[in-house]
Amino acid sequence: MDVRSTADRKFSRELSSGITSLALLAILAQAKEPMYGYRIAKEMSGEEEDFQLIKQGALYPVLKSLEKNELLSSRVEPSVSGPPRRYYSITETGRGALERWQDLWEGTCTLMNRILGGDVHE
Repeated sequence: MDVRSTADRKFSRELSSGITSLALLAILAQAKEPMYGYRIAKEMSGEEEDFQLIKQGALYPVLKSLEKNELLSSRVEPSVSGPPRRYYSITETGRGALERWQDLWEGTCTLMNRILGGDVHE
């Protein structure tokens, strides 16, 4: 196995673990109504076919964790075209976390852009 591809996958996995929760909260905060997992996954997929923030199967444990931490709430509703669907909404606690995490994200991006731009020693 190619060392670089292993390192790339590890880096990608570590990078996406934190930003997935941030993205989920942001998507649900902007939603006009509760959303179910497949629809959330579609919102999280990039324009490019080869880029995906998270695989759909990995999305559900993150949603469950956010709900366990009271950042999301959910309800199950019957579906006319298949099994019941679980719909997720952001809670007030989740909105507070989203604001804090956005600040952390912006600070991280500013710092990383400075570092990656070579402005470390200014």
